[in-house]
Amino acid sequence: MPRAGLNRDAVVAAALAIIDDGGPEALTLAAVAARTGVATPSLYKHVKNLGELRNLLAVRLFDEFTDRATRAVLGRSRDEAVEALMRAYHEYATEHPHRYAIVPQRPDPDPAVQAAGERFVALFFAVLKGYGLDDDELVHATRVARATLHGFAMLQIGGGFGLPQDVAVTHQRLIDTVLAGLRATRGGAGSAS
Repeated sequence: MPRAGLNRDAVVAAALAIIDDGGPEALTLAAVAARTGVATPSLYKHVKNLGELRNLLAVRLFDEFTDRATRAVLGRSRDEAVEALMRAYHEYATEHPHRYAIVPQRPDPDPAVQAAGERFVALFFAVLKGYGLDDDELVHATRVARATLHGFAMLQIGGGFGLPQDVAVTHQRLIDTVLAGLRATRGGAGSAS
C-alpha cells in the first residue's frame, strides 16, 4: 500500500532535498525511498526508474529558474532586463549549487525536459530582443550570455575565485562587459533604456 500523501511531486521534492543535502551523487532511488519512508519498490508506482526521476528533476529545475528569472525581468527592458536576468541566474546558481549542477546544459532527448529547456532559452531570447538583434545575432548573443553566466557560476561554486578581491565587483564587471557587447552588436547600438 502506498504511503499516504506520496505522489510524483512528493518524490521529486524528496529527491531535491537529497540533492540539496548531499549533492547530485547522493541521489539514488534507495535514498529517495528512505527519505519518503517507503520501500524502494514502492517508488515505482510514481517513477519508472532513476532516469525518469532525473528528467522530472530537470523539468522542475528549469521551470524553477525560468519562473524566478521571469519575475526578475518583468517590466524591464534592454540593459536593466539583462542585468536582472544575469543577477537572477547567478543568485540561483550560487544559492542552489547542487541543483544547478544537475540542470542539463545541452538539448535533452526527453520531450518534457526539452520543452522546459526551450522555455528557459526563450526567456533569454525575449530579453535580448530589446536590442533589435536579427535572428542569427539573437542566437549568438544568447550563447554568449549563457556561456558567460555558466562559466562564472561554475568557477565561483567550485572555489575558483580564491583571491581576496570582492567577487561581487567582478560579477558587476562581467555584467557591464556583456551589456557593452550587446550595445556594440549590430542592431544593438543606441542608448540603454
